[in-house]
Amino acid sequence: MNSLNLNHDMFKRMPFQLFKNDNFTVTTFVYESGIEGIKLENSRGALTILPFHGLIIWDAVFDNISLKMKDMFKQPLPGPGIADTYGCFQFTSGLLANGTPGPDDNYQLHGEFPTSEMDNSYLDFSDNAITIHSSYEYVKGFGYHYLAEPAVTIHKDSGLFDIQLKVTNLSNYQSMPLQYLCHMNYAYVANAKMTANVPDNAFQLRQTIPGHVHPTPEWTAYNDRLKASGELINKLDDPNHYDPEIVFFSSNLTEYVDNAEFRVDIGEGKNFLTTFSTKQFPIGTRWILYNPDQQVNAFVIPGTSTPEGFVAAKKAGTLIMLKAHESREFKVTTGLEK
Repeated sequence: MNSLNLNHDMFKRMPFQLFKNDNFTVTTFVYESGIEGIKLENSRGALTILPFHGLIIWDAVFDNISLKMKDMFKQPLPGPGIADTYGCFQFTSGLLANGTPGPDDNYQLHGEFPTSEMDNSYLDFSDNAITIHSSYEYVKGFGYHYLAEPAVTIHKDSGLFDIQLKVTNLSNYQSMPLQYLCHMNYAYVANAKMTANVPDNAFQLRQTIPGHVHPTPEWTAYNDRLKASGELINKLDDPNHYDPEIVFFSSNLTEYVDNAEFRVDIGEGKNFLTTFSTKQFPIGTRWILYNPDQQVNAFVIPGTSTPEGFVAAKKAGTLIMLKAHESREFKVTTGLEK
């Protein structure tokens, strides 16, 4: 396998073709906002990734279909948190805490990692795949110390790709908390149908209302009907009731399957697909939102816990405590299946 280290001098306002062969093209560029981007293309489409900005997947387009949510951002923007650039397809939520902070939590939305500036980034090339790796060392005096190594792999002639993460506790003595959501913001496709290899009753409607949600009487009544029925939304046919957001959390998915598979039938023989190990990700979250500015069907967000915050995870027993020098690895396969 061949490797190529990426440095900031490789990224200019004018797109630059860094690599090309029969199966792949790699192009670097810089957005007007100053954030660097890299485009990994195969015969089916492309991933646009921010190699030094959280290794965020900004966009994913295959067979001329954009997989990402409708949003308000024309480009990624700099900022200390993910809300400053919430127009991406995927980001890493965590890692010391993740999701929406609860009333007893004290951290920013989705944690410290999502827009962190990576220390380095490089490409690995094989005949059938290209993987982009980044790494980030987090360290605070009198605090935690870890190494995060996210990676994304695009495959030859495929609309499916892999999202990987390795987290290592670099402390010589103390354990660290670990919470991780592989937060994919998939496109909302009207009347699309969702299926999975886990039963609907593995999911429950969110019982709490986080601070960023402002209920209307109509939304509250709809939520009450969903609670009473126990229904899981599996078809996107009622957009007038998806603002504010509708959120479901799963119970422990290891009780049902070793490897979870979630699909969205978008028509013409094509599906959005997400698969993952339930040992790595025991919790799945479904997040649906539809309004004129933002439209998203995050049909499953794999997580080590629900996105209800640090204290909630601790109470639920889903907070991971990573021992000194211990590592944990995660992998999600997702994309367009046909």
